[in-house]
Amino acid sequence: MLRPLLIAAVLATSLTACDKSPGKGDSKKEAIAQPAKLVIAPEDFITVHANALASGPVVTGSIQPERRADLRAEVSAVVLQVLKDNGDLVRRGDVLARLDQTAIQDSLHSAEDNARSAVQALDQAERNLQRLKTLRASGMTSLQALDDAEVRRNGAQSELSASKTRVVLARQQLERTVVRAPFDGVVSERKVSAGDTASIGKELFKVMDPTSMRFAGRVSADKISVVSVGQSVSFRINGYAGQEFRGKVTRVDPSANDVTRQVEVLVSFLDAKQPKVSGLYAEGTIASANVKALTLPESVVVRSGDKSTVWRVKANALNQVDLALGARDPRTGDLEVRSGLAEGDTVLRNPSSSFKEGQLVEMVAVKPPVAAASGTVTALRK
Repeated sequence: MLRPLLIAAVLATSLTACDKSPGKGDSKKEAIAQPAKLVIAPEDFITVHANALASGPVVTGSIQPERRADLRAEVSAVVLQVLKDNGDLVRRGDVLARLDQTAIQDSLHSAEDNARSAVQALDQAERNLQRLKTLRASGMTSLQALDDAEVRRNGAQSELSASKTRVVLARQQLERTVVRAPFDGVVSERKVSAGDTASIGKELFKVMDPTSMRFAGRVSADKISVVSVGQSVSFRINGYAGQEFRGKVTRVDPSANDVTRQVEVLVSFLDAKQPKVSGLYAEGTIASANVKALTLPESVVVRSGDKSTVWRVKANALNQVDLALGARDPRTGDLEVRSGLAEGDTVLRNPSSSFKEGQLVEMVAVKPPVAAASGTVTALRK
């Protein structure tokens, strides 16, 4: 009994479906399938043009301060006090550390005593010489005695000069027990602690000027022929993601490294804002040549894996175009377009995932708000 009833139900459903009007349902499906028309203004698209594209050799290196000093011990003494630590700001002449002065002060006192004795000895030798000269004039002493007195006077003068030199050296040694900052900057590295024995030549502090940063880079020797002083450089620094810095080549070393066969190039910053940390890795491009090429801002390109596309407006409709991209202009950040577009093509400035292939486009002109503003002012005056 179930089988005839099931067949009857299927036949009834089919007849009901055949009686429905096809026009109304099809129009709804077409409305769902057909995307809405996209209305854009002139500021929503850009026109592709050929521009000068900067290119050149790659430069890699690190950020280093131009003004830096490695402060080393100039006397052998025990470190009594360390006043500055890593990262501390210092002014020129600020005390960084103090060394034990006991032995050097004893040497200074001894040198000063010897100098006083030498002054007295010279004074006595000078008086004796003058007395013998008077006696010689009256014939009461020999010429040999006069010569001996003059020799003793000269010896006393030499001893006094040597004593004064020892006093100056001792005072210099005493001053060197106080380690001072050579210029305004920051302590980049402290290598000594209180209680350490600082032998002559031991490294104590590293001080750098964070406002004198520069890009110390290296260029392959086979590309150095196109590099010269004054060329612009665009580079990025590890730790400053999304930021691009601009600089200028200030020096090209006259010799290549014996091991790497790379040539060092110094690049000064043109940007007012500079990194405050030295040693960061940096990589960029030296703009040594300009070529004509189609370019696009990176923001208009849609990337999906290794595929790059843009939305082009042609015949009042959208179509997605595959691109073959080339080098990136280090000055503007624009990308070279090698194929996919032609000069004069129009592409959307802000691509969206909701765009559809073949979607209709309507361009509208934006009226300037001058008339509206004038009307408002007139109304306010009334």
